[in-house]
Amino acid sequence: MMHLRRACLGISGIVALLLLLGIVLQNEAIWQPAAVCTALGLAVGIGSIDILRNYQYTAWIIVAVVSAMIYPQAFTQWGEVDLRNKWLILIIIQLVMFGMGIQMSIRDFSGLGSTGRGVLIGLICHFSVMPLVGYLLTRLFPFDDEIAAGIILIGSCSSGLASNVMVYLARANLVLSVTVTAMATLAAPFLTPLLMRLLAGTLIEVKFLPMMLEIIQIVIVPIGAALLHDYLKTAKPARKKLVVVIGLVCAGWLFSQVLFLWDLLASHFSVPAGQSLTVLNFFTGAFIVGGLYHLLYLRFKRIDQLVPYVSMFGIVYFTTVTTAAGREHLLQVGLLLFLASVLHNGAGYFFGYWLARLFKLDKNSARTIAFEVGLQNGGMASGLAGSMGKLATVGLAAAVFSPWMNISGSLLANYWRKRPVIDENEEK
Repeated sequence: MMHLRRACLGISGIVALLLLLGIVLQNEAIWQPAAVCTALGLAVGIGSIDILRNYQYTAWIIVAVVSAMIYPQAFTQWGEVDLRNKWLILIIIQLVMFGMGIQMSIRDFSGLGSTGRGVLIGLICHFSVMPLVGYLLTRLFPFDDEIAAGIILIGSCSSGLASNVMVYLARANLVLSVTVTAMATLAAPFLTPLLMRLLAGTLIEVKFLPMMLEIIQIVIVPIGAALLHDYLKTAKPARKKLVVVIGLVCAGWLFSQVLFLWDLLASHFSVPAGQSLTVLNFFTGAFIVGGLYHLLYLRFKRIDQLVPYVSMFGIVYFTTVTTAAGREHLLQVGLLLFLASVLHNGAGYFFGYWLARLFKLDKNSARTIAFEVGLQNGGMASGLAGSMGKLATVGLAAAVFSPWMNISGSLLANYWRKRPVIDENEEK
């Protein structure tokens, strides 16, 4: 495998010369495929370089962006399949969040007792600094309303598992990081729509209840299915039997709706009640999926290690489709949007760290809060933008911000890893 990676790295260097030649000659038939092949070669090849290995996933994101910018038609429609379809977006974002949930555990919430003060500080900083900085950036830069709303949206989302990875690499407070991520995910269905209503309500139409239910569907439901699988790993036989009974009831409930019950209920329910029933159906479906996935896990133990790669593919998918759909907007404001991502992300690190220190957290915990504040759940932002039918505009910020967050997070994590906290008296 290492030989293949080195070969790809060498090939990418050769193809890069073709890329330069095509640019000089202004020949699209040369430079366009050469650009894609160079990016592909680098994405595979940098795995052979130790210092760059942590950036391989980011390199695949760059491949997605380059490919979508050069060949946008190839990533918006495949025959009769619209790659921006709302239901397709929903399924893929649920797979992404399920993969995130597989890396979580019910035990993650147990850290609340020992790190409660740090968790509270992390949540307050996360859901205040990033939305407000996002709002200020939309006042500073002349973005269109929907693109500006996307910046506020990604600032209003919860933190993702990338923050946990960065905290682990930085050797900071991993227990605090995991707990903050878990609690921020639970708080998102209420706080994200509220912040969007307050800060982006004049830019796009924001309906609090539908957005809250949408977040529950795309985030809480799939993570709940993954946590059920985690619970079943250690559950006693009697509890497992109870789960089987509940699963059969859930299956009966869904099957009855397919046959006749949905039409009967829908004719008597108001729109909000119908939306709530849809969420209930998603929860019952998630219960079944979590149980079936656990049965698959019992037969194939390695599946837990493979599912996160599905999540990574999902994020690459969102980046590709969003870039292709929003190509014209990116050509106009791409550099400005990238500058906004750097400022937004940097402000999160800065204020996260120093506010944590102001509230008397130790240095390792302050480093943790910096990552929890500075790194957002880009998948959640993309999913919400897709559910609005505005992937090409509202979703554009997530497509630009996510790659930079991975790069900056890795750089900061490695910087702090080489500079461990020495003063042990500062630890809790």
